[in-house]
Amino acid sequence: MQYRTLGNTGCVVSAMALGTMTFGTETPKDEAFAQLDTFIEAGGTLIDAADVYGAGKAEAILGEWLAQRPVEMTDRVVLVTKGRFPATSIFGAEGATRRHLRRALDASLRRLGRDHVDMYMVHSWDPLTPLEETLGFLNDAVHAGKISYPGVSNYLGWQVQKACALARQQGWAAPVALQPSYSLLVREIEWEIAPAVQDNGMGMIVWSPLGGGWLTGKYNRSTRPTGSTRLGEDPTRGLEAYDKRASREQTWTVLEHVAQIAGDHGATLSQVAIAWVAQRPAVSSVLLGARTVGQLQENLQAASLRLSEQEMDLLNRVSAPQCGDYPYGSDGVAQRSRPLPVASLAQ
Repeated sequence: MQYRTLGNTGCVVSAMALGTMTFGTETPKDEAFAQLDTFIEAGGTLIDAADVYGAGKAEAILGEWLAQRPVEMTDRVVLVTKGRFPATSIFGAEGATRRHLRRALDASLRRLGRDHVDMYMVHSWDPLTPLEETLGFLNDAVHAGKISYPGVSNYLGWQVQKACALARQQGWAAPVALQPSYSLLVREIEWEIAPAVQDNGMGMIVWSPLGGGWLTGKYNRSTRPTGSTRLGEDPTRGLEAYDKRASREQTWTVLEHVAQIAGDHGATLSQVAIAWVAQRPAVSSVLLGARTVGQLQENLQAASLRLSEQEMDLLNRVSAPQCGDYPYGSDGVAQRSRPLPVASLAQ
């Protein structure tokens, strides 16, 4: 396992992180415990949760595991959870307001059996709540000892920049990390979001490095998915909807080259896709979400896979997000004005 600092903090985290979104829903408690044990034994430290995962079930399972394992095991855990969306049916129990986040954080801490978490992230931008209110709450939570670091998830570039600038202006604890979706099939964050993250000295803990399962190679052109897979159960699901992805020729080109590189390394497509994300600029840790211990064990092996500069260049080229000439294309203003370290993101 490799380790990195979380943005410009001194907090060291594992390059692979364990996501708990399936806990209590697709993954029962015994299997979740086995995943947590496997992750720690592999050298993992960063564990990510949210109050909406299983409507609190994931945090409760994680809390039970933390209580039942020895301190020498749990002390290495860098614990992250998130709040913003409704985790209960109580009217008004959502948003990035001081009122909701205070209640949500306290409820998360109760389920986790902890008096603090290492990082608390606002799960998404709230257009109805003044940013001063949200950041003010996070700053107060830091000073109260309930969280070590604030973070944000699913923010756009201008939202990241506004949050960091406002926090600095007020002398508040600023967000130290962003949690975005990022994979060989979802690279548009490189246009505005990743540069804003880098410019503010933040790290990224990225989710869906396998593009919702597409980069495992389990889908094909000729047959719509069926059975007990995410798209088999719902082919229209979210960002990874089958018809949308399958209609893009670039999807199949990317998969072809990932398979080629996987064969050269004696690795799986998943391991190559995860390794690519882990080697990208500003990425502190890559979230691995699995239904089973077997899936987690396979994906954890990506931690020891190092892609060559030539392999990275090839994957960068075939997966480059499509855009017009202006402002992000090869002749656009954005390309000409980017500082060199950020420009390398879109090669």
